[in-house]
Amino acid sequence: MSINVLRTSDGWWVVRGDRAVAVDTDAVTTAELLADRDAVRAAAASGEPGTPVAGLAALSPVTTPCRVVAQMVNYRSHARDSGFTGEIPPAFFRKASGSVSGPDDAVVRPAHVRLLDYEIELGLVMGAPLPVGTAVEEADLPTYVAGLVITDDVSARDVQLTRTQFYESKSYPTFTPTGPYLALLEPEDFVHLPDLRLRLSVNGEPRQDRTLADMIVRPARALTLLARFQTLDPGDLLLTGTPGGTALKAPPKAVEKIASLLPPAIKWKAFFKAQARNPHYLRDGDVITATIATPDGRIDLGEQRTPVTDAR
Repeated sequence: MSINVLRTSDGWWVVRGDRAVAVDTDAVTTAELLADRDAVRAAAASGEPGTPVAGLAALSPVTTPCRVVAQMVNYRSHARDSGFTGEIPPAFFRKASGSVSGPDDAVVRPAHVRLLDYEIELGLVMGAPLPVGTAVEEADLPTYVAGLVITDDVSARDVQLTRTQFYESKSYPTFTPTGPYLALLEPEDFVHLPDLRLRLSVNGEPRQDRTLADMIVRPARALTLLARFQTLDPGDLLLTGTPGGTALKAPPKAVEKIASLLPPAIKWKAFFKAQARNPHYLRDGDVITATIATPDGRIDLGEQRTPVTDAR
């Protein structure tokens, strides 16, 4: 069974229901904790009563600096929302690790960003080096992936679209809320990954709700493709794509055809005028709630609850 680990300013904790037991470890980074799995297992097996989880202030269980890599358009529902048809080539992009924040920290919208969007994603936390040239089969996943986290790939769509700039649009501070739990997996847990259900709501209104069955490129294949050019190390983070339901959606085909006849400046002006009326983009005071779990609770990554605030 998976073990949920929580990080606070005081150290690492194993979560057991509504209680948490401190892990007796000198680990400071996620990579160091993964190298001390015996200490985690000892805390999980401890008879100590622990402390209430509700009284702990959770930090991101993925420590920085680290590599943060993300898959682009990796759910069929998101591909439909984005206007893609036919086969979608696998693609990756990088995010700055400075964008990683805690599961309860505010998402801060920069003053120049108008179209702030959410993207719930399952994060894979590496547990072993993945050298360039590695081929990963399904049976190999427990060798390379130590655990799972909830992530939100927050995106400044107006920056992303006008500049075709993924790195900047997704790398502002607080643009990768992570946690609360790092679910450390045992080999027998991996067969249950397709059952994981991703849910995100804004102010209680459901926006995203899909299982990994909607995923296009599964984790083993994604790691193989990524390893063609990218090394990963323990503690690095791979975001595996988001389901449909984000605020940004492709315009209807008729509108798209008309827009293609317009000069770029006029086209973008019309597009952003329409997007500004979209009530699904994030605004000051909104609260994003995200969960990822299997129906039977065998794997449960907890609940991420992040308020949205404008830069002051």
